[in-house]
Amino acid sequence: MNDSDLSAYAGFTLRVANGILFLAHGLLKLLVFTPAGTAGFFESLGLPGFVAYLTIAAELGGGLALIAGVGSRFVALALLPVLLGAAWLVHAGNGWLFSNEGGGWEFPLYWAVTLVVLALLGDGAFSLRSFRARRMAAA
Repeated sequence: MNDSDLSAYAGFTLRVANGILFLAHGLLKLLVFTPAGTAGFFESLGLPGFVAYLTIAAELGGGLALIAGVGSRFVALALLPVLLGAAWLVHAGNGWLFSNEGGGWEFPLYWAVTLVVLALLGDGAFSLRSFRARRMAAA
């Protein structure tokens, strides 16, 4: 195996890991904090409440799209504002470490970097796009 063979698996691993994390965060906001509670928290930050609903939709939809491997480059770039907003608006005042009260800013910033890497790598192996491309080539 050469490096180009392995990069497809790197893209797959990073894509699915990010997708699972986004699903987990979206489900947390939906099922634990509830949409209304999440909207109230966003309003306490000075954001309009509807941004919470957009964030939940982006995290759930983006997570599913990443796991499936549908438009991973676009989805990764589209989710960047969610993480940069979290780093800047929610966690920046809490210090560096995420173990600080309220969570620090290093985790959302690192997660944003992984999205940039994913945007550069693309879908990787086992994506719906690659599956469809192989199926079309065989037809």
